[in-house]
Amino acid sequence: MAEEKGLEVDLEKLTDAFRALREKAKELGIKDSHLVKISSVKSLQKKRVTFFVLTTAIFGLVGIFSGVAFLLHRHEFIHHSLFKFSQYLIDFSMDKDICLVPYPEIILDMFRPPVNCSVCKEVHKVDRVSALSKEEFLRKYAYTARPVVITDGTKDWTASEYFSFKYFKSIYSPDSPVMSSEDSNCQFFPYQSGYTALEEVFNMSEKDANMEGKPWYIGWSNCDSSAANELRKHYNMPYFLPETSESSKTDWVFMGCPGYGAHLHIDAVGNPSWQAQIKGTKKWTLEPPPECSHICDPKLEVIVNTGEIIVLDTNKWFHQTDIIGKEMSITIGSEYD
Repeated sequence: MAEEKGLEVDLEKLTDAFRALREKAKELGIKDSHLVKISSVKSLQKKRVTFFVLTTAIFGLVGIFSGVAFLLHRHEFIHHSLFKFSQYLIDFSMDKDICLVPYPEIILDMFRPPVNCSVCKEVHKVDRVSALSKEEFLRKYAYTARPVVITDGTKDWTASEYFSFKYFKSIYSPDSPVMSSEDSNCQFFPYQSGYTALEEVFNMSEKDANMEGKPWYIGWSNCDSSAANELRKHYNMPYFLPETSESSKTDWVFMGCPGYGAHLHIDAVGNPSWQAQIKGTKKWTLEPPPECSHICDPKLEVIVNTGEIIVLDTNKWFHQTDIIGKEMSITIGSEYD
């Protein structure tokens, strides 16, 4: 245990020392763009990249062949140390590095911030509530990571009357940044659909669009301000969110056929989020992070019906969605702070 604490302290000292030097350089008017030109820094960056690639490869191979990833997550100290180490590696990039090769989810998960297991320790089911006051939501759910479904969450919204495949297709111009997803703020989620951009989705055959051909499920972040203004005519900030909270400027839309959905994953977004079921029905499967598997219930399931909103901290809960029933599923969601 003493050696473990020593390792953790060394990593923290190393990180703090570098950050202090970097702040001192900023005070002296030395920009990051100048600092990275120093030969010693270049050398360290090369070593960092090489070492990080090797470390990633080692963890990946060991994780695949011996299940070490699971063991690492169960050991909270090791997970915490990995996270601290990754902070140093990432911070050393001067905030300018570009990720050329996307990392597998197993690697990203290994270096995610460790979760305090109190968020799921006493959670044995997903609450279903209505007429939820702002005060109760703030006290029980807003920032506690306790999942909840608000059954009257979309009351007074007109989204269910308007949102459809044809409606979404009509509000985006051909040159909308959403269509190509080339803007870094415009994310497209293909899942297993085979599509690579929203433009391809809107060009699918009428048969597929009417769920009479090839099934599909996709999502996108709405970075088109003009389209956002149109969409928000039909929904508001959920009534139960505190007056002081604000939703993200960029909302997400998910749409697809029964039998499809999102695989089990965990997010890396800034805040908790809400997701409103505008049409169709989804089954949500929630699992605690592996480091909490010995403390928390292994799995929670909840059905979210048309008109209901699920609130979930997707940074802390692994989650999977499956569209059930016969109707196309359309959901819209956003983060809140």
